[in-house]
Amino acid sequence: MLKPDYEELARRLRDAYTGETLPPLREWLEPTDAAGAYAVQAINTSFWESQGRGIVGRKAGLTAEAVQKQLGVDQPDFGVLFDDMQIADGGNLDPARCIQAKAEAEIAFVLGADLPSADTTAEQVAAAVASVHAAIEIVDSRIADWKITFADTVADNGSSAFFVLSDQGLPLAGLDLEGAAMTMTLNGNVASSGIGSAALGNPLNAAAWLARTLAAGGDPLKAGDILLAGALGPMVVLNAGDEVRTDVAGIGTCSFSFNGA
Repeated sequence: MLKPDYEELARRLRDAYTGETLPPLREWLEPTDAAGAYAVQAINTSFWESQGRGIVGRKAGLTAEAVQKQLGVDQPDFGVLFDDMQIADGGNLDPARCIQAKAEAEIAFVLGADLPSADTTAEQVAAAVASVHAAIEIVDSRIADWKITFADTVADNGSSAFFVLSDQGLPLAGLDLEGAAMTMTLNGNVASSGIGSAALGNPLNAAAWLARTLAAGGDPLKAGDILLAGALGPMVVLNAGDEVRTDVAGIGTCSFSFNGA
């Protein structure tokens, strides 16, 4: 294995956004090298901020135990959400902005208070939540053919691309997050289904993990941040022209069109 040059790896990943995917990063990063992968992610986060992109929140990934086992890890991961990644509910995403896009349905939170503690609990997250939304995350990979390890996806900003939140958020009180049934349709046909408990047993658990991890790293979550709490069901491949809609029972719906119009 070559000695990793994190700056060079970060540059290669940035360059891959033009559509020229990279082979897996195993020549430089061990598949479970969290420290190295997050170092690469942080370099690109700083670079993009210097280019004027604003951070609006974070996404939690690998929140399903089965996916963790598949990648040989025992923890979720996270990526950064930038302002230019949000697609309006009912809006349009040009496929030309993606490489090998997939969609997954999630529950999202918008925070009304800071979460500064590295010991943040799910109950403390719940107290800080201003609104709960149905969400669609459009994931993408700069790694060829999605042949990713944990280190690949972390270095690649959690394989993130775009996201949609339902226009109407709800207060958390009284919502059944664990039992919320999710249905995602492509062109009117059911393509994925799941339940809120798929995200670490409860999306609040995923949000608490995210809060603890970021606070421990000195970059805590703040009021106004958007949190995508992890997939509720299998991701689906997107093709140009697809109409995508997600319904999370008791929480809301959101949609977008995957076309160049």
